[in-house]
Amino acid sequence: MSTDLSPLLQPFSCKSLNLRNRVVMAPMTRSFSPGNVPNAAVVSYYQRRAEGEVGLIITEGVEINHPGASGFPNVPHIFGEQAMAGWKQVVDAVHQAGGQIIPQLWHVGGVRKPEDDNAAPAYSPSGLFAPGKPNGVTMTQQDIDDVVAAFADSAKQAKDVGFDGVEIHGAHGYLIDQFLWEGTNKRDDSYGGSLANRARFACEIVRAVRTAVGKDFAIVFRFSQWKQQDYDGKLANTPEQLKELLDLLIDAGVDIFHASTRRFWETEFEGSDLNLAGWTQKLTGKPAISVGSVGLTEDFISGTFASDKPAVEKSGIDELVKRMGNHEFELIAVGRALLQDPNWLQKMRDGREDEVEAFSKAALKELV
Repeated sequence: MSTDLSPLLQPFSCKSLNLRNRVVMAPMTRSFSPGNVPNAAVVSYYQRRAEGEVGLIITEGVEINHPGASGFPNVPHIFGEQAMAGWKQVVDAVHQAGGQIIPQLWHVGGVRKPEDDNAAPAYSPSGLFAPGKPNGVTMTQQDIDDVVAAFADSAKQAKDVGFDGVEIHGAHGYLIDQFLWEGTNKRDDSYGGSLANRARFACEIVRAVRTAVGKDFAIVFRFSQWKQQDYDGKLANTPEQLKELLDLLIDAGVDIFHASTRRFWETEFEGSDLNLAGWTQKLTGKPAISVGSVGLTEDFISGTFASDKPAVEKSGIDELVKRMGNHEFELIAVGRALLQDPNWLQKMRDGREDEVEAFSKAALKELV
């Protein structure tokens, strides 16, 4: 293999994170935890990716301890004695394999369907699932305070059980993103209106998490422009607006930004080749994680939400190495390629890309 992968293979450190390389396993919901408790299969799933030499694993979204946090069946909790005992086994297995792991703390907000598992409503800033589409209830101040406290409590439990940091899920049209997004935040109080007001909820969560875990524990914040409700949705239409939002989150305590895009090679603002993570790192000086269709072939990408635009060939490793070599972003999250092949990184590093290609054309039959 002619491509020099060294930009991906350098170590990286930030507070409690000391990674052997810059490849991150992206969080991917699996619904494989019966009773909301990680079991032996979950332990094996993450252990195999750590044995594949991924530097950092970000778990699937894990539900905080709030009645409306859940949105999908069999998603693991990040609270309660049984769930935390399960996570302890996961953490120990990943550490034994030389990796590090952080949980993605998650509240689905207005995406929730209350009939799924209990009587709790869908909570959102203005009782909306999407612009003009009601679902659930508008959050009161007490609801807001309860959710902030639940994020902080789950972060503290994550630290106590041995996780290496936490990621706060503020992307993809879920609860935190519903506050950030003008389309779903129609409040007329201190949590609505201006960008600073719409960011207040996210900042309160980050501050509470920071207080709970201390100054040296790494906090990652995941955000996105796109929403599952609207792939063309935007939080920021200009670099200036993006900087305003990110600076507020930094002041609250964010160490690393995980800038979620559907395709890592797509530019964010006119006049620059930088993607969202590149702009984030440029504007803030904070490390950024990029993500989006890394390593996917045309055959594998076909039929997915990433296939409606051309230039799939840019998902190849050369484009990624170029951007990371230029320090556009410091880390890269890999999703479906690692889901399908736990040894993706090793094969790419060792020049066994033909094996990766053959594997990516096989049916995705086993997720563990």
